[in-house]
Amino acid sequence: MKKIVTLLLSAVISVSGIHAKEGMWLPLLLKSLNEADMQHMGLKLSAEDIYSVNQSSLKDAVVSFGGFCTGEIISNKGLILTNHHCGYGRIQSHSSVEKDYLTNGFWAKNHKEELLNPGLTATFIVRMEDVTKHILNGIENDLSSNEREAVISNRIDSITKAATSDSHYGAYIRPFFYGNEYYMFITETFKDIRMVGAPPSSIGKFGGDTDNWMWPRHTGDFSLFRIYADSFNMPAEYSENNVPYTPKHYFPISLDGYQQGDFTMVYGFPGRTQEYLTSYAIEQIKELINPAQIDIRAEALKVMQKHMKSSDEVRIKYASKYASVSNYWKKWIGENRGLQKADAIEMKLQLEDAFVAATKDVEEFDKLLDGFRVRYDSIEKYALARAYFVEIPYRKIEIIGLANVFKSLIGQVKSGEEVEAASLDKLKAQVASHFKDYDLSTDKDLSQVLLRKYKLEVPANFTPAILTEMDLDQLEEEINKLYEKSDFTNKEELMNLLNDFSPKKLLKLEKDPAYVLMEQFWNRYNNQIKPQYNQLSAEIDSLSKIYLAGLRIYVPDKYYPDANATLRLAYGKVEGFNPSDAVEYSYFTDAEGIIEKYNPESDDFDLPERLIELIENKNYGPYAREDGQMPVCFISSNHTTGGNSGSPIINAKGELIGLNFDRNWEGTMSDINYDIDQCRNIGVDIRYVLFIIDKFANAKHLVDEMTLVTSTKISPDEN
Repeated sequence: MKKIVTLLLSAVISVSGIHAKEGMWLPLLLKSLNEADMQHMGLKLSAEDIYSVNQSSLKDAVVSFGGFCTGEIISNKGLILTNHHCGYGRIQSHSSVEKDYLTNGFWAKNHKEELLNPGLTATFIVRMEDVTKHILNGIENDLSSNEREAVISNRIDSITKAATSDSHYGAYIRPFFYGNEYYMFITETFKDIRMVGAPPSSIGKFGGDTDNWMWPRHTGDFSLFRIYADSFNMPAEYSENNVPYTPKHYFPISLDGYQQGDFTMVYGFPGRTQEYLTSYAIEQIKELINPAQIDIRAEALKVMQKHMKSSDEVRIKYASKYASVSNYWKKWIGENRGLQKADAIEMKLQLEDAFVAATKDVEEFDKLLDGFRVRYDSIEKYALARAYFVEIPYRKIEIIGLANVFKSLIGQVKSGEEVEAASLDKLKAQVASHFKDYDLSTDKDLSQVLLRKYKLEVPANFTPAILTEMDLDQLEEEINKLYEKSDFTNKEELMNLLNDFSPKKLLKLEKDPAYVLMEQFWNRYNNQIKPQYNQLSAEIDSLSKIYLAGLRIYVPDKYYPDANATLRLAYGKVEGFNPSDAVEYSYFTDAEGIIEKYNPESDDFDLPERLIELIENKNYGPYAREDGQMPVCFISSNHTTGGNSGSPIINAKGELIGLNFDRNWEGTMSDINYDIDQCRNIGVDIRYVLFIIDKFANAKHLVDEMTLVTSTKISPDEN
């Protein structure tokens, strides 16, 4: 059997060679799995230098920024560096027509000018622990999946409570390898995070949607925040008495840069990958789900763009929303291109053939892949209907989203529960936040386009009765009437209702046409789509657990767990790539490329006059390369995904050389199929970040609190 496996893997996929640089590895296991390989590639550190619970290590300078991005500490005063697009929502929230920080940028001259961000957090990982035995020990095989999950859930609650008892720490436990293993993460979360600096969007988003997911890039995608703590350096809610946090470790910043082939690491919180999907799953994603989602978002973007171009007020209100919609629209297009180019389905089929050959005498795996095929055939219609529901009523039509916010309070009243003042205050805040960035005309146009699409393309049994009963020729008129009659377009009406609250007034909202439509959408989803989808998904996950356990035994290799928003390390090297015949991309870009792309008639490629002047005069200060050029962005073969935005790109000595912000377009398929020849992560060069802060923004006081190092000299403020 071993001989068969060896021959298949050698001839078909050369797994071990591919996986040498692929993967998002648990820092806890670097010593046993990766240290030797990393040092062979050029790493000058030990695994203990990267992750340790006994001494300060690189992990102590990495934070989960808001739970959706990564950030890193770059000074002994708690200064956080993350992406401009990670801070974009906060920059937007502080912006107005009078103070347009999106357009003009923001730089605090001192601590007092740093801006508060209620709800924003920065979370450190204190330690990790393998708790697999504690979670799975003694669980009987004859338990149903629901019974099994109940036992596991109870054990997780018990273990995390015991681990954090009498402390300010948090804890969570995540399954790995589809529940074959479990790890616990002890966390420390800081809640007073203030905005320090951000370049104008013409720098932080230079290239915009045109360049998104593309290479070459010239984007200064960074922003600065700061952690504040109490007088004991402990997490605390905002207080005027809080002081900048003193970290256990912060990254020294290298001015030496990098060369082709240099070792690099990316340390962060990647969100979600599905590297062990079968060929059936990838085919469904590529041929069915992605095309539907791409088409829906393309229609939504057209509507939003039209309204944003007609009004600066709408542009500011919808800037963050537009960026969010556009991001994955383009990602899915690139993902499909990459899957096609890599022949990903065929590669998965070959791996499955190797698995079948290796396990042909093992009864447990008999007809396992047939089980996948049957379930993917069954889930197809529910998966597609779910995609339409999530993309249209759930995410794109705001009047429906706001109506849904009231559902919980209406449920309380109907069940006879007493409504507390805190619940009303929370709802008032949600209503105020909604209308701050809401435009009625834009929302109505989105409904016109997307509800028509839903009606035409989704089967009637998955569609609300109101929508199915509307005559297609009268659809526009009916939607206009819905908006005219609904109170969910009127901030004043809703706030008056909440300020002068009575159960009787609230229950009138149940008859509001937007509320009725919202309820019908959710009823269809909850009754006709979700149960069947979840059941089949659970069955697929159960098969995946068996499949992956079998792969790890019978098709041996170093397997890494899928990303699940937990701290991971990826490693690779600085290197260019060849996207297509006769096209070769270099590994870095410089400031001359910014001027080459400059187009004052384009929102994506306009530039501040100050930056043009600095580049034309080559006024780069100490941040230029030895040849006098100003490096801007670079690419590496580190395995990254969403959530890695803002992650530090680190050299072999543990010094910061860049800030991860994107992937190349073809490489977006790395979430489900990593290809070392195609997949590259894109980072902004730390020297360009320093140049913008110092020379463009005249905020050298921020650079002065960092530790800048070269191969021959270390600044006095040594880390």
